[in-house]
Amino acid sequence: MALDRITLSTFRNHAGTQLDHTRQLNLLVGENGAGKTNILEALSLFAPGRGMRRAALADMAGHAGQGGFAASVTLDTRDEAEPVKLGTGMAADRPGRRIVQVNGAEASAISLGEWLAVGWLTPAMDRLFAESAGTRRRYMDRLAVALEPEHARNASRYEAALRERNKLLSDDMEPDPSWLDSIETQMALVGAGLAQGRARLVGALTARLTELPEAPFAHPLLSYCPGGALTQADLAAQLRENRSRDRAAQRTLSGPHRDELGVTMAGKDMPAAECSTGEQKAMLVAITLAHAELAARGRPGVLLLDEVAAHLDPVRREALFARLRDSGTQVWLTGTEPAPFEAILEEAAVWRVTGGAVERL
Repeated sequence: MALDRITLSTFRNHAGTQLDHTRQLNLLVGENGAGKTNILEALSLFAPGRGMRRAALADMAGHAGQGGFAASVTLDTRDEAEPVKLGTGMAADRPGRRIVQVNGAEASAISLGEWLAVGWLTPAMDRLFAESAGTRRRYMDRLAVALEPEHARNASRYEAALRERNKLLSDDMEPDPSWLDSIETQMALVGAGLAQGRARLVGALTARLTELPEAPFAHPLLSYCPGGALTQADLAAQLRENRSRDRAAQRTLSGPHRDELGVTMAGKDMPAAECSTGEQKAMLVAITLAHAELAARGRPGVLLLDEVAAHLDPVRREALFARLRDSGTQVWLTGTEPAPFEAILEEAAVWRVTGGAVERL
């Protein structure tokens, strides 16, 4: 068990919701629009980043909260003698500023990755392979943070340095070479760490997927396709050598911001984007499960699965539940009715969600 004593206050349609006595498998059932996914979204905020919907903070606040919201959880860790209390939210008088606390002390959102490894799979991700390369880069980074918390800092610092370099490149005035030197030194340092973290992620996922049987889930083949040099020295040299080209384009044309995640389906040698919707979903499930198993080897893990069982036949559902039991991570699932989850009802903690309120079944 990772998370317990989960409390939501004026978070979307949850005026005041509390979930206690959680288990490894946790199920939220209710009609569409009842607030099941809102609970998962609140839990996703205990990972670095903007959560599984990537929504603005103001959009998460319930009307009764007059612009503010709060979410808190108790985290049972493997190393701490006492549970750790994590909290996040936004104060009504400080709109747009996210507040994060660890045991009552203010902390950064990035630091949440040091306590908990959070992953999720939602219906909105079904188009991951057909979306832009930027969407897949964010996907790689989210998975990498769950394995290596420092990856979040590298991603944040690289993006800040990239914006600064692009601003200089697009300025009417010729940029000061010494200022470019300074920015590129920072970009090379954190950019190499960012690229290498993505490469390690893909390598770890590939190794884990190779260990697993190809049935009943699809077997995706992953590849990391770098958009620039992988070492600090080589990336610094690349940035410096390409200044004239980048100045003409008014943006940086090489670096980890141009990385790509390659995915093909084993047995068909077909890019994921060209596979059927069902095949793409099956590959996403396979990657998600492999990643959850890797993440559980480090910090306490939480896996959020929104409406995943509805898209699987009985054989694959049974295989999914078996993998989840063995994953070592705490799992939260949603569904409109209990029937697809019959195989786990006796062992799972089950709540019915109705209009932003929860009832333990």
